[in-house]
Amino acid sequence: MIGKRMKHAHRYQEIIRCFLRNGFGYLMKDLGLTEALSLSVKREAKSDALQQNLGERIRILLEDLGTTFIKLGQIASTRRDLFPENIILELEKLQNHVPPFSFTEVNRIIEEELGADTENLFAKFHQTPIASASIGQVHFAILHTGENVAIKIQRPNIRTVVETDLEILEDLARLMDSQLEWARNYQLQDIIQEFSTSLREELDFSNEGKNAEKIAKQFTQDSTIHIPKIYWDFSTKKVLTMDYIEGIKINHIEQLAEKGLNRKIIAERFAHCLLHQIFIEGFFHGDPHPGNVLIMPGNVVALMDFGMVGRLTPELKYQFISLIISLKRGDSERIIHTLSQMGLFPDDVDLSLLRLDIDHMREKYYHLPLSQLHLGEVLNEFFTIALQYRIQIPAEFTILAKSLMTLEGIISFLDPECNMMKIAEPFAEKLIRDRYHPKKMLETSIHQIKEYTDLLASFPKTVRELTSTIQKGKLQLKISVSELHILLERLDKISNRLSFSIILLAFSIIMVGLIVGSSISNKTMLLWKIPIIEIGSVIATLMFLGLLIAIFRSGKF
Repeated sequence: MIGKRMKHAHRYQEIIRCFLRNGFGYLMKDLGLTEALSLSVKREAKSDALQQNLGERIRILLEDLGTTFIKLGQIASTRRDLFPENIILELEKLQNHVPPFSFTEVNRIIEEELGADTENLFAKFHQTPIASASIGQVHFAILHTGENVAIKIQRPNIRTVVETDLEILEDLARLMDSQLEWARNYQLQDIIQEFSTSLREELDFSNEGKNAEKIAKQFTQDSTIHIPKIYWDFSTKKVLTMDYIEGIKINHIEQLAEKGLNRKIIAERFAHCLLHQIFIEGFFHGDPHPGNVLIMPGNVVALMDFGMVGRLTPELKYQFISLIISLKRGDSERIIHTLSQMGLFPDDVDLSLLRLDIDHMREKYYHLPLSQLHLGEVLNEFFTIALQYRIQIPAEFTILAKSLMTLEGIISFLDPECNMMKIAEPFAEKLIRDRYHPKKMLETSIHQIKEYTDLLASFPKTVRELTSTIQKGKLQLKISVSELHILLERLDKISNRLSFSIILLAFSIIMVGLIVGSSISNKTMLLWKIPIIEIGSVIATLMFLGLLIAIFRSGKF
């Protein structure tokens, strides 16, 4: 840790100064990172910084810190389960105000990556970029075979800058986890690790190309959806070449009208396109904002920029539908059960308070017609509750919520009368049918049997390891005073039940002995003219049934 701080000392100073300027000096002080700074640097905090709200200061801080932090802020803007709404709204405003880099650099990178310069590789190459962002910029070109292409080139040395910043972020997260209780509660190291993984994947342009091809395969039979073709002979980790798409942004309704394009058809096709990706394929565009959606002649919907995608397993898709169905049915217990399957509940979660909040949310939507139910909004309310109770929700669900909110916003803008729930209903019904199809249920049962078999096979080893741990005196139990009486009561019940079982076993052995003896002598066993065997059998049976009933009632069978 200290080695990294020495290695990146200059960048550490820049980061600390940015925190001070934007009113976060107290955080750096708590971490002990301001000691090495001069007095003049410590006084750098902006006088107007403290006049802004927390969300604004965080956004400005990230913009001051540059590319890595801007990208992490943009990723964080999808995580409504981790951050309050006021911060999310500010993070969504983050922009990449980065000037384009020179054509000399463009030509050098292409030559390094593709083995030849732009003049030899392309019939025509526009030196002025058509778009510029923090990670790369896009140029128009024409291949020698005649295809118009868009070429995305990674910004020079951006990987080195990002890796340095990510190392510092991971170091700061470890430091905060060790010194600040709120950071431990939010498991800051895990959050930074998740964001770092996402950003590193985005730096590899080949991932975006693979994502585009995977989504393109979903619509090979649908001419109303267009995904740009990837030219792998002209693509690497730092260069991505794809079809150049000429179209109108989906939210430019005046231009759509001028070209005679139908907004209602576009709205329905766009909704059908994304819902098919989510419910049927489980692999979907994670950032379908208007800049990434163009409309081509014939009302064809074209998607671009597949750097962020969402993935949903069959189980996650079912849990999503289960939440919506339970909400409409007013089943709070089922909602809590689904949330517990989706995420990880903290040990100290107050289920009674959680149930009250779920009930309040249920009442809000219970009598609402399906046509007025907004899926993205519903998911975000669940995430607000998850944030309040520190329930960890899979990142895939947060990307899903952002995609659905973006979709619903665009659809309502294009066609206010479009009922997205009506479009979504057939997809949800198919998902339910597929889940309870006999073949699917048989496959699930076989999988569960295999899991139980593996569990049973490993059980003796687990018991041996546990026994060894106990014998070595390494097993530790932490019991609070408030929990001691509960533990004693449970131990008392266990000991009573164990004693009862032993008595039942002894009584049964005696009865078996009497029955065997009676059968050998061919005589009925009588004691004081009482049929001992018959009465004993009845008593043993009643004792056995009583024990079974007690076990079943305990719910621990």
